Amino acid sequence: MDLRPGQVAVVTGAASGIGLALAARFAAEGLKVVLADVEEAALEKAAAGLRARGADVHARVTDVGVREQVVALAESAYDTYGAVHVLCNNAGVGSGAEGRMWEHDPNDWRWAFAVNVWGVFHGIQAFVPRMIGSGQPGHVVNTSSGDGGIAPLPTASVYAVTKAAVVTMTESLYAHLRAEHARVGASVLFPGPHMLRTGLWESYRNRPDRYAKRRPRRTPYRSLGQWEAAVRAAGHEVRYTPVEEVADLVVDGVRADRFWLLPASEHSDDRIRARARSMLERAAPSYLESFILD
Repeated sequence: MDLRPGQVAVVTGAASGIGLALAARFAAEGLKVVLADVEEAALEKAAAGLRARGADVHARVTDVGVREQVVALAESAYDTYGAVHVLCNNAGVGSGAEGRMWEHDPNDWRWAFAVNVWGVFHGIQAFVPRMIGSGQPGHVVNTSSGDGGIAPLPTASVYAVTKAAVVTMTESLYAHLRAEHARVGASVLFPGPHMLRTGLWESYRNRPDRYAKRRPRRTPYRSLGQWEAAVRAAGHEVRYTPVEEVADLVVDGVRADRFWLLPASEHSDDRIRARARSMLERAAPSYLESFILD
């Protein structure tokens, strides 16, 4: 689709990181932007910053894991601007699970699925029927991750499982939109190709009481710096991708109606080939071994 001034983009998880970069990039194209985030103070700061740069912004506190709040977000967006042309289901959390899978607190899974999977589904159901019904060009971008979307990082298995689900959900959405001959496209986003400095590393700060851990953590939460040290200790190079580059990838991909928003990366391509080869050869997933970090 063509991105034109006056169109409307909705971005969840928009108070910081990738979401804020997406909102800023759409605003730079002249789009009106609807920001949604669960963190009120950060959301207000993000909205004020964009307005100071001349953007037309509507912000609404939203927990995407709660269906009624996403429906209310859609109502608010349409009441304010009368249309939605781009929807970025971007909100996501890391679960904070520790230990082996059989040791995980079930609430770590419930919370991660509520935001990372149900949040995307809620966005699709709240917005897509209206986007199709308008008859106007539109696009949906769902944020996945190389962790899970390509192959899992075993020490972040909960997150990986949710992001794998986002890929399949977006593939299905694409097929359903095509079957309806809708003027709405769909893309799945793999931010990167390197690590990103986002609030995902401190997701626990916004964890709702209804998903509180049922037993205390055995170890403190890891900071981004600690994750970086662990990756280096495992013999892997650490590089970072600016979130602005991710936003550029999305805008270019929407314009080109590109499904796979997967940045060029020899590392990612190697993992895709290794996983596909393992499946085709009915062989053990040896491609996981170098990523098993203690």
